[in-house]
Amino acid sequence: MKKKTSLTAQQLSAQRNRLVYLAFISLALGIAIAGQAALLAEAVQRIFVESASFPSVAGLLGILLAVMATRTLLSYGNGVIGLRMATTAKTNMRTAVLKNFFQSSMPVTLRGHTGGKVSIALDAVDESDGYFSQYMPRMVEAAVIPILLLIVTFTLHANSGFIMLFTAPFILIFMILVGLKTKKKSEEKYSQLAEFAGTFLDSLQGLVTLKIFGRANRQEQEIERSSLGYRDATMTILRIAFTNTFMLESIVMLSIGIVALELAIQLLVLKSMSFHTAFLVLLLVPEFYSLLKNTGTAFHSGRTSMGAIRKVEIILEETNDRNDQMELTEEGRASAKELLTLPPSIELDNVRFQYAPGSFELKVGPIKVGTGQNIAIVGRSGSGKTTLLHLISGLLKPKSGAILVNGTPLSQKDETIWFEHISYITQHPYIFAGTFADNIAIGAGRNVTREEIEKAAEEAGLSGVAAKLEQGLDTFVGEGGRGLSGGEKQRLSLARAFLKRPTLILFDEPTVGLDLRTERVLQRSIAALASTATMITVAHRLYTIRHADNILFMDHGTLVSSGNHDELMKRLPSYAEMVDVQLKGGLA
Repeated sequence: MKKKTSLTAQQLSAQRNRLVYLAFISLALGIAIAGQAALLAEAVQRIFVESASFPSVAGLLGILLAVMATRTLLSYGNGVIGLRMATTAKTNMRTAVLKNFFQSSMPVTLRGHTGGKVSIALDAVDESDGYFSQYMPRMVEAAVIPILLLIVTFTLHANSGFIMLFTAPFILIFMILVGLKTKKKSEEKYSQLAEFAGTFLDSLQGLVTLKIFGRANRQEQEIERSSLGYRDATMTILRIAFTNTFMLESIVMLSIGIVALELAIQLLVLKSMSFHTAFLVLLLVPEFYSLLKNTGTAFHSGRTSMGAIRKVEIILEETNDRNDQMELTEEGRASAKELLTLPPSIELDNVRFQYAPGSFELKVGPIKVGTGQNIAIVGRSGSGKTTLLHLISGLLKPKSGAILVNGTPLSQKDETIWFEHISYITQHPYIFAGTFADNIAIGAGRNVTREEIEKAAEEAGLSGVAAKLEQGLDTFVGEGGRGLSGGEKQRLSLARAFLKRPTLILFDEPTVGLDLRTERVLQRSIAALASTATMITVAHRLYTIRHADNILFMDHGTLVSSGNHDELMKRLPSYAEMVDVQLKGGLA
């Protein structure tokens, strides 16, 4: 089995050229740092020890300024490459996240908070910036420059080199220990952020409901609790950062002090070293430790970013289950499309499903739906009707058993092709912010003409509604636009289906809550739409049930019985009781 590479490794592998540039620039930067120290030591030696005149050292000072300028440009170059790496990596990761959101399977799409997903796509991806713009350039520098400075120091004075060699690991060990803790805390921080984003978005979307039921204050407290949790996680990371900075500064100051003490003993007490050499070493040592300290700071930032990257990686792994499904060849895809050009037959073979251990469980024995049949699923609330419809549609995956479409397991069908040939009309279809025409065109999955949209609207009984509006089908609806009634939403949803012309139509109580007249209008449109398709409806009214070819009666997650209306009236008292209640209530 091919070992999966981490997300960071993938991004770095895609930018190998820039890593090579960073290495060459870091090598040049190391040479510039050593050269600057050597030139500065030589200038101080000539001016203050040898009392040389200014004209005699003017050339030396000019070279020193040029080297300093070169060092600045090289540091700037490293920073620019780091920023470009970060920009490319963030673009790639955000593209991957959005692509996976759009291409993931239906069960994965329905999982989790919308706010949490938005937080991952925006905040977590942005937070990864530090890893590529700061951490990687500093790590490349740390892999090249300190070694170069250590070699130069050993050449000048071995004792100072040994002190640097023995003290440097303490900084590296401390960096690793702090980094591991930081990464863990960072993951906790983004979990808190996702929770906060989800809670906030849910509250915003349901603000009217919260106000009506007097729950706004309580939800405000919940948002505050979630916000404080995110604040505490962030402050924990900042506390680690401040502790990290203090400890690094302490180690660096102590190490430089030890080297300076040793140089003072050699220079003043033992008189075994020249001023030029001692001063040069004293210039190189702070550069050495400064690089390690900066690397430690960047390491902390990088580990924080890695926590964010890990959250992105997790969501990509969760949504990549689509790639784990059976891949179809072009011939297989063509075959699948051909199988779905006619109304399909559907068979459920001992399907079992459970949302979570100890929760509601659906258990249905063999169910057969013939080609072009009209099937109704009925039962009390909570009996598993909608769950069964979700399983047939592919929105949920069974824990055991199989769902066969034209004799082929649904799990083996290409999801994209499958959804091209079905329409699922729910109780509350989603209306996007846009015009009537835009919302209808969504159903086609292709470019459609204005005439096709108008025909679909007419077939769904929506053209009469649009005709009363000043802008007709170009009227803006959805969020920020014209509000639609329940019946208008259902007609719009049916217009999408008329435009799509599916071979399988699934209805989840599409006429619930509507007045009888509106329901009858919709039923006529539904009958016309179903004339060329297999139709399965979760129904509650006798008008819908009576004309079904087969009725599935559900109770407590189990298929109790099936048959046509007259058969169930004779042999199933619970069904007869349900019908009797509707007749007495005038809902038939």
